[in-house]
Amino acid sequence: MTAIVPPDQRPDIQEMVVIHRAFRREFTAVPAYIRATPRGDLARSAVVAQHLRLCMAGLEMHHTGEDIVLWPLLLERAAPSTGLVETMQEQHHGVDAHIAAVEPALVAWEGRAQVEDGERLAALVEAFSAALFEHLDLEEREILPLAYRHVTDAEWRQMGQHGTETMKTRELPIMFGLVLEDADAEERTRMLATLPVPVRVVLRTVGAWQFRRYVRRLRGR
Repeated sequence: MTAIVPPDQRPDIQEMVVIHRAFRREFTAVPAYIRATPRGDLARSAVVAQHLRLCMAGLEMHHTGEDIVLWPLLLERAAPSTGLVETMQEQHHGVDAHIAAVEPALVAWEGRAQVEDGERLAALVEAFSAALFEHLDLEEREILPLAYRHVTDAEWRQMGQHGTETMKTRELPIMFGLVLEDADAEERTRMLATLPVPVRVVLRTVGAWQFRRYVRRLRGR
């Protein structure tokens, strides 16, 4: 039976658009960071490698939350769209395969900071990003409207809780800073309102300082 969520229990699906925006921005920027790294500059390659790993870890947490929470609910409640959900699951596997190819290339480049290794890594990140962005586009276009009708806000929140609980404490301010960086005032307010008060306090104080320091190291500003 098709389930339709009452209007007062529907999720804020714009949250996922904000998260996707951050992934698009950061994974697009990484190849340029790699190519701009001077040959043999191990300090700089370490900074860029750390950032790429952080973003890939954030993506893994994001996709794991969908695998655990979102796909099973939609398969159960949105029967005519099961083929679409299965496509999304297959795309997750495809993105995972790209990440598996990126990881050894990242190790090689980080350890030597050679231009040839960097070009190979940058090309792999671009191929990974193309597959990821195709997936994000389809998700926003087709999955989010389904989630809005078939998933409650409480169930939707379970995806975010999974990420917050899984993320390392030192990574939390950086990941939230990246996600909220291009959010407008309303998006920022709504996303912060879903977090526990202690987390909000940290993000607005020492977390904000940590994020600014991180961005200066990464982007030089």
